[in-house]
Amino acid sequence: MLSTYTSYQLIAKDINKSITQVEQQPTVDRDTQYYLANIGKVKSIDDFVNNDRLFKYAMKAYGLEGMDYAKAFMVKALKEGVSNTDSFANKLTDKRYAQFVAAFNFAADGANATVYNPTQQQVTANYAAQAEIAGLDPNSDYVKGETTYYLANITKVKSIDDLMSNGRLYTYALAAFGLDSATENKDLIKSVLQGGVKDPKSVANQQTNKAYAGLAAAFNFAQYGDTTTTRVAAQQPTVDMYLRQTLEENAGQSNEGVRLALYFQRKAPDITSWYDVLADTALASVVRSALGLPDSFATADVDKQAQLFGQKLDIKDFTDPAKLSKFLTRFTSMYEIAHPTSTAVTSVSVLFAQPTTVGISTDLMMAMQQLKF
Repeated sequence: MLSTYTSYQLIAKDINKSITQVEQQPTVDRDTQYYLANIGKVKSIDDFVNNDRLFKYAMKAYGLEGMDYAKAFMVKALKEGVSNTDSFANKLTDKRYAQFVAAFNFAADGANATVYNPTQQQVTANYAAQAEIAGLDPNSDYVKGETTYYLANITKVKSIDDLMSNGRLYTYALAAFGLDSATENKDLIKSVLQGGVKDPKSVANQQTNKAYAGLAAAFNFAQYGDTTTTRVAAQQPTVDMYLRQTLEENAGQSNEGVRLALYFQRKAPDITSWYDVLADTALASVVRSALGLPDSFATADVDKQAQLFGQKLDIKDFTDPAKLSKFLTRFTSMYEIAHPTSTAVTSVSVLFAQPTTVGISTDLMMAMQQLKF
């Protein structure tokens, strides 16, 4: 059996190829094709939860398959949405529920929840509202004509430059947020779009006028790149998450350490504090293993755990692919030592075995040479 380190490296070195192999599995392919063919037809929460095949697929995509039986619980979360910080989903410690509700946001988007794209539905609704504020009839030929042109062409936009180079689309987009393309500084608008809204210190978030942040959130090229104008959270992004979840589950069937490593790799870019790690038992387990800490350390005071993690590791390293890779090499090596995949041979067999393999494989020993403790 391959070591934890080797198994993880074989998958992680070409994660897209690994996911493609999962996607081609007959059962996965059938379920995915069904999901994509039918999710756009769902127009209400009842439609969604009453279609077991769609609902279970979506729940698994967000790592919530263990709760797909609790439909009343999920209906409550979906009805309250995520716009209010005190909503049911937002108050749950497990953030996966809020992420799920945000993707299937029936509370905010109604019947459009499963086909919703901010650059399309949100921007056109905003434009109509802004036209009315300006004293124009939202149903006038002019407003309808501009909207028709916008919807016919916005999905062709794949970058910030594409948007800004088309004067008609650019003017429409800014007008939807109460901004005038004739007077706005183009360099500022470009900086706003390039910085996105994820970082509190981004250009958009630093502006007094919140319209800039609204524009950057709707046209979130910083986060979604060339899929920004076509991305529908309930559709392909959910499928991508399902495939990744399935990949991790398959890996875990033969080696739980590989599953943990893949999970940490996926979640790492969104970790902003040690409390994020401690709130997730799987993430915390990876860090403890990498540091050689016993499981009993999980019972220590949370603040003390966070303090020790901070002393041993730099949390910013998790956003650096090279440094994250080194950390996961460290984890998989330490996990292999604690949970060896190969049984140590007897002293007699060592005399006759060529090459010698006493519990720890050569590749693992090479990996361990790279570790910094």
